[in-house]
Amino acid sequence: MKLGSLKHGRDGKLVVVSPDLAWYADASHIVPTLQGALDDWSTHAPLLQNLATDLEHNVIPRERFHERDAASPLPRAYQWADGSAYVNHVALVRQARGAEMPDSFWHDPLMYQGGSDAFIGPRDDIPLADEAWGCDLEAEVVVVTGDVPQGVSATDALDHILLVGLTNDVSLRNLIPGELGKGFGFFQSKPPSSFSPVFVTPDELGGAWQDGKLKGEVLVELNGEPFGKADAGDDMTFDFGTLIAHAAKTRPLGAGTIIGSGTVSNRDKDGGPGQPIAKGGLGYSCIAEVRMVETIEDGKPSTEFLKKGDSVKIVMMDEHHHPIFGTIEQSVA
Repeated sequence: MKLGSLKHGRDGKLVVVSPDLAWYADASHIVPTLQGALDDWSTHAPLLQNLATDLEHNVIPRERFHERDAASPLPRAYQWADGSAYVNHVALVRQARGAEMPDSFWHDPLMYQGGSDAFIGPRDDIPLADEAWGCDLEAEVVVVTGDVPQGVSATDALDHILLVGLTNDVSLRNLIPGELGKGFGFFQSKPPSSFSPVFVTPDELGGAWQDGKLKGEVLVELNGEPFGKADAGDDMTFDFGTLIAHAAKTRPLGAGTIIGSGTVSNRDKDGGPGQPIAKGGLGYSCIAEVRMVETIEDGKPSTEFLKKGDSVKIVMMDEHHHPIFGTIEQSVA
């Protein structure tokens, strides 16, 4: 089942979307918003699934699904917690600045709590007030949970994953060092993120969803050119069950909590830092990573952060080369 939200008020209007993302059926007669569905998933999910089946069989009224009309499936959420499951990405950051990699990073996930009160739509512009802030894209996988009890195990946490999607978790890289230097985490350096046009139930993903990981290439384009094609199922040190258990160690998580994987990142086939697509590598899911590799290899970065007018595209394809979650496609404004 694929669920989205059309732009409507603060929390959008819930729609069920066909598997090929071509059509939608209004679900507001069942429950007005996705958050409402998540709040009582056991009641609403079977009704929404019936609607999805009727939509697929073309036995109910349907309308064309235009991704430009979509808000993020959850236009705002009670919680957005982003992990760093691809420790390769963290290792490159520290290597580029000559810092030692603590052993704990390999068995204790990094995670921060992001702003969740105002997400932007998958085709909305990325607002940037000052290019000096160092605006970066970050292509990631996300999951949405139901209610999660405190102290849940990593294995049991997988049962609380209701939906899967993608995000462009925008970062303002040049603001991050000053904030981290205060010892109190991100705030100004993490503006609103955007999410894929639809979120998808794990059963819809088939073999691509295994053991709390989503397998498949996260395709990233920058200004129309291939930038990254890292596989989300490879080099993922912490699966989503582990990330959820980490977040729920000392508190329960409310239905509608979004957990991010962190920037999808693969090592090169020789075990070293990833290489650009133009050199036969898998490329990158954020600009910071290519800048890290440039610093390691050349002594300084040469790739610039996003400027006004730059465009970003993030998508994952199924085995038939059709978008699974729709396409995040944005320009910097």
